[in-house]
Amino acid sequence: MATTTSCSLLLSSTLFLHSPPSSHLSFFNLSSSRSSPISLYPIRSKRYFRILSKLPLNDSNNDDDTLLLPPFSAVKPFFLLCTSVALSFSLFAASPSSAFVVSTPRKLQTDELATVRLFQENTPSVVYITNLAVRQDAFTLDVLEVPQGSGSGFVWDKQGHIVTNYHVIRGASDLRVTLADQTTFDAKVVGFDQDKDVAVLRIDAPKNKLRPIPIGVSADLLVGQKVFAIGNPFGLDHTLTTGVISGLRREISSAATGRPIQDVIQTDAAINPGNSGGPLLDSSGTLIGINTAIYSPSGASSGVGFSIPVDTVGGIVDQLVRFGKVTRPILGIKFAPDQSVEQLGVSGVLVLDAPPSGPAGKAGLQSTKRDGYGRLILGDIITSVNGTKVSNGSDLYRILDQCKVGDEVTVEVLRGDHKEKISVILEPKPDES
Repeated sequence: MATTTSCSLLLSSTLFLHSPPSSHLSFFNLSSSRSSPISLYPIRSKRYFRILSKLPLNDSNNDDDTLLLPPFSAVKPFFLLCTSVALSFSLFAASPSSAFVVSTPRKLQTDELATVRLFQENTPSVVYITNLAVRQDAFTLDVLEVPQGSGSGFVWDKQGHIVTNYHVIRGASDLRVTLADQTTFDAKVVGFDQDKDVAVLRIDAPKNKLRPIPIGVSADLLVGQKVFAIGNPFGLDHTLTTGVISGLRREISSAATGRPIQDVIQTDAAINPGNSGGPLLDSSGTLIGINTAIYSPSGASSGVGFSIPVDTVGGIVDQLVRFGKVTRPILGIKFAPDQSVEQLGVSGVLVLDAPPSGPAGKAGLQSTKRDGYGRLILGDIITSVNGTKVSNGSDLYRILDQCKVGDEVTVEVLRGDHKEKISVILEPKPDES
């Protein structure tokens, strides 16, 4: 109120001190019951206003400042202040457009403040990854490094380990990681798991620049709870999208090997090209998954995104950091596509090749081959492992994911028109180049 009054007095002083002597403005006295006009005239001898009404002035002492208002002469400053306040309200009422409008900042709701805080606290943990490939100029024959892709990732620990998707770094000759403060570091590949689409990089960055992301748990997630995705879609760094968990225990195939990835989280948070490898967070800001794929015929976000659960990622990252590879058991076979087996009218996994040096070949599983006349002789068809039915390749992979290297499993096969049970000792998967 004091600020408004001061601004109005300054405005009034400027207006009337620069008015010509012959002019006057009439306002209505807001403090009077009758609307009697009050005339204001400029004063040459004093630097304040003389307020005139129909009452005469007592100007015998030539001081130009005494009104014939004996009751008010003792409180003249207070009377002037009240009049100024009344005139200020008159100005604002008569010309609203000239008033000073001061609007308070918009207040954020509680959930908005929580989202802003989550983004600000977790953004320093999210990185931008550039995949560089070597290309030779067709004219100069110079060898150049050109970006062939980009994606997201996040800081795993203070040792400089960065977690992302394998398909983000696939085919790269060099990799660069850009932190939230726009500092860039060359990255080295520590290890990767093609089957689960997980890779670990390492950068030599000062520890004060590395902020590991808080690790959560994905086993107790519920459909409908809020999730937040941070990444670099289309090269736009550090973009936040929100949504909910649309489904749990989904299954997708690895882009590199086709091997199924189980217990995947489905979300409607917008995930676009460039979000791959970025974190999926819960409302407390902890990691619950890695954004890895979308279901979209057009290639843009369609509201169906998938994230690898953090419980799966955690075990893989630990193995990659410690050993540089993931030790996963295999049968050592190549099998036919599921559609081919369905055309034969049988259920199971048809063995196309079982190398003699592999676990299945050592155990005696038979491969598909041709006879001397070129006729196809089907190999063994795996129908169950350890008593668990196998209908397709995904079933076989799920069973093997629950086993360890060195385990002995009982494989039931359909050979010709009869079934046989064969014991196979699982061996580790060969190192990937």
